[in-house]
Amino acid sequence: MSTPRRSAGYAFGFLDNRAKKELRRSMLKAVCIPGYQVPYASREMPIARGFGTGGLQLTLALIGAGDTVKVIDQGADESVNAVNLRQFVSLTCPDTQTTSRTRDATLIQTRHRIPEVPLRADQILVLQVPYPDPLVVVEPSEERRKTMHGEADYSRLWVKLYEDMVHFAEITISHRYPTRIAGHYVIDPSPIPRWDVPKLHQAECLYLFGAGREKKIYAVPPHTDAVPLSFDDVAFRVENFIDRTTGERHACARCGATDSFLDELVTEDGRRAHQCSDTDYCTLRMDSGQATKQDERRAA
Repeated sequence: MSTPRRSAGYAFGFLDNRAKKELRRSMLKAVCIPGYQVPYASREMPIARGFGTGGLQLTLALIGAGDTVKVIDQGADESVNAVNLRQFVSLTCPDTQTTSRTRDATLIQTRHRIPEVPLRADQILVLQVPYPDPLVVVEPSEERRKTMHGEADYSRLWVKLYEDMVHFAEITISHRYPTRIAGHYVIDPSPIPRWDVPKLHQAECLYLFGAGREKKIYAVPPHTDAVPLSFDDVAFRVENFIDRTTGERHACARCGATDSFLDELVTEDGRRAHQCSDTDYCTLRMDSGQATKQDERRAA
């Protein structure tokens, strides 16, 4: 298949230059004020709102000739959402490359996951966000929420976490875990699992969050404190994937990994198995020979 050529006058990356300029200014403000939700004029995109329009706009505003783009959905490169967004980027940005390898990408757009491979300082991760404000679960008024963010008043959010402890003896939030950035603003880190939240803390790369439907952009710059809300006597914890019967941690059925976030699936013969959510990390282990015979026996 030959590389399509964009017609004369057609803006590189789909967005016009004025839209890109506004998006870049909003992103710069978000980087300068970590965790602050910067409003912007969200553009209409050729995909439905809620399918990643915010993240796609950030990607198309940042992308340039020579960039290599990776698009993932819940860790996978082959999902419908990831495949279609990647194809759209390829068609509108013919001077860029796409990849499924995390290490080769300069710009990564993701939904619901952060790659297992640690990201570098020359990489940018763009997260698609459905609901940018963590206070929306305790305060319906946006005007009031803005005041609460400005005053760092998150007492009602703390009460919600305390109610979880009273009813369930633990904090039951499995994703969108509220996280304090640079000691002030608390953000919704998008529907990433708790497993990925520690990756925001003092990271080498820049994290950008785009909510197209809600028209908000916020960021976690490199080397910034990102601390999940937790009580002094109840530490924040991530998923452990422990088998309740054997007491051992589940392993990926494909590569044998025991240090990655796992998806549970049902095999053709009806057995329950686990597999790495990050398909590139799983493939990388297979290709590099890290999936040892011992790992393979454990996974079997």
